[in-house]
Amino acid sequence: MTEIAYHPTHVRALRETFKALRTSEFPWTADTTYLNNASIGPIPERTRRALDEFTSKRTAPHLLPDRELFAGLAAARLGIAQLINADPSEIALATNTGFGLHLAARALPLKAGDTVLLSDKEFPANVYPWLMLRDQGVRVEVARCTPQGWPDEEHLLERLRDPTVRVLAVSFVQFSNGYRADLKKLGDACRANGTYFVVDGIQGVGNSVLDVSDTPIDILACGGQKWLLSPWGSGFVYVRKELARELEPMITGWMAFEGTDDFSRLTEYNPTFRSDARRFEMITLPYQDFVGMTASLQLLLEIGVRDIAEITRAAHEPVVKWARENDVRITSPTENGHRSAILCVAPAKPVEAYHGLKRARVVCSLREGAIRLSPHCYNTVEEMEKVIEVLDDL
Repeated sequence: MTEIAYHPTHVRALRETFKALRTSEFPWTADTTYLNNASIGPIPERTRRALDEFTSKRTAPHLLPDRELFAGLAAARLGIAQLINADPSEIALATNTGFGLHLAARALPLKAGDTVLLSDKEFPANVYPWLMLRDQGVRVEVARCTPQGWPDEEHLLERLRDPTVRVLAVSFVQFSNGYRADLKKLGDACRANGTYFVVDGIQGVGNSVLDVSDTPIDILACGGQKWLLSPWGSGFVYVRKELARELEPMITGWMAFEGTDDFSRLTEYNPTFRSDARRFEMITLPYQDFVGMTASLQLLLEIGVRDIAEITRAAHEPVVKWARENDVRITSPTENGHRSAILCVAPAKPVEAYHGLKRARVVCSLREGAIRLSPHCYNTVEEMEKVIEVLDDL
């Protein structure tokens, strides 16, 4: 697992860099404290401009030839691949995380008697697709959490010794407490057992470093509207290239097949699926959303996910210190091994605290009895200190 070290000098330099970014890309933050990226990430100004330009062309469709539309999709696949160190051929564009998780549940070769292993307290998008397999005789096992409410990785590793466990499906980062899974350790254990490893990446990709060339993940599903600062309707599925050639989608789009790039010969039907992850794409995709996503990905790539990870975790420190001094329960991991950009605290009256923050124009979420704070690269330590002021007043 990639560890994030906190170097005060580097953090100070990052804060100065991100201050300029905040002004140019997120000017509305001057009067709103937005700490809710785990729900909806904002659209950077460069992305808004890219969307506006595309929409202007869309009013006169002849200004958007097919070659430009498909070049836009290719650019999105490339940007995603660079972000997670994949090959673009391993990326299928999708409109949300759920699409990729349903794809995994339906395309993986599971049969009656096989077990799908989940952790309790998972976000529903990574539960319901697997529960639907029970009608086919597939067993869905929901593993216990630790007393803190986090995935019990040691128990999952123990269960992965069972040859009937054919799939382990986990979240990269837990939505309700920010627990970041050790994907490398779990993936290695899956590979050793011949178990497919499926990851819901939406709460981790973009705020935590992930290198799929070094992490044995079979399928990773991720929407773009949170930490990737991208439009609704943008997302992706990473399918390991060796696996992609073996799987066939249960539902298919017409451009999933060889030969369909040539629009002059569309009725020469070829039943051969493409050899790469595009066999899983459902055309027509929302081209404008992926143009926007590409612009946002370029911003994240310029910044670097490692620096985003460092600055977001450093932003937590005032709230962590305050919570410890005031005996307020922290429901998120605070050691580096499992930290993410999400920090959750559970004051005595969480609903009252949430509404107090809302009145103070601090945007956050109430999840599972805790205040969920989810800063991104543009947030400041002063904003986190404002949270403390409001909670102290309450």
